[in-house]
This record gives sequence, structure tokens and C-alpha cells, in this order.
Amino acid sequence: MSSARRYECDFFTATILEWKPLLTSENFKDIVIDSLRYMVQHGRVMIHAFVIMNNHIHLLWQIIHPHQREDVQRDMLKFTAQMMIKELRNNNPILLEDYYVGARDRKYQIWERNPLSVPVWTADVLKQKLQYIHNNPVRAGLCIYSEEYKYSTAGIYNSGTDDFSFVTPVYL
Repeated sequence: MSSARRYECDFFTATILEWKPLLTSENFKDIVIDSLRYMVQHGRVMIHAFVIMNNHIHLLWQIIHPHQREDVQRDMLKFTAQMMIKELRNNNPILLEDYYVGARDRKYQIWERNPLSVPVWTADVLKQKLQYIHNNPVRAGLCIYSEEYKYSTAGIYNSGTDDFSFVTPVYL
């Protein structure tokens, strides 16, 4: 085995139901930011990188023991969904109907089921995931330079600007 440093974090992706652009609104992006901040402040995760796109999110995060990945993911998605439904109910009930599923266990659904979570063990994979996350808004045409995009950690990695105060960057 190589003596290279091992990274034990996860690349996590969650998508809004049917890829609808709910996260276009800053109100909904801020719900995700607030949830990430809360989880860091309460010792559940370390956030290494993220981007919040119009219809999905990507994270590089490390779940802090004794918390379990499945529990943290579930709690984050459940909380953000509840807050988004509340926001829609109060301010845009017509749009809320786009998320009506009438399932046995829920009336509305914000996130697609079965988010992607992939362990990241090597520096090469970590570097690839960081680049993927930070270049996502550029590829989507939301900005020219990755560090210009407000809802991403690219600014932290590219210029040292940290507007979030809960991110733990990983420098390779």
C-alpha cells in the first residue's frame, strides 16, 4: 500500500424531485446552507466543499463519529424538505403543488429518493471531486469563473474568501 495520505470523506449528491429548478431561489439555497451550518456546529459533519445548483447539490463531507452516514443524510434531506415545503406553503402554494406526490408516508416530496453517496479514499479522487463540484456552475453557464458563484466553496479554494465560516478546506 502507498504511503500517500488517505481521505475518508464522501461525495454526496441529492437532486430535487424530477430535476425541477426549485433551488434557483436564494431562499431555498439558504435553507441548505443553514442546514449545513447547523450540522457542522453540532458536530455531525465536516464540510470540505459544496455547490448548490438550481436542481441539485453536491457535497464533499465527512461524517463525524458516532454519527452514521445514513442518519445524517436522512436528517439533512428531511429537514431541508420540511423547510422548503413550509416556505412554499407560505409564499407560493401554487408551486407547492408541483411537489405533490400523495404517497402513504408524505403528501409532498422535495428530494428524489436514493441520493448518491460515494466514499472518497484517495487524493486523486478527492481532487477530481473538488474540481467537479467547483466547475459545475461554470459548465451550467451560471458564471464564468467558479469563484464568482455565491453558493459554492470555489472562492475558498481559489482565493481564500470564506463567506460561510463552517467549511474545512482540504488542500492537496
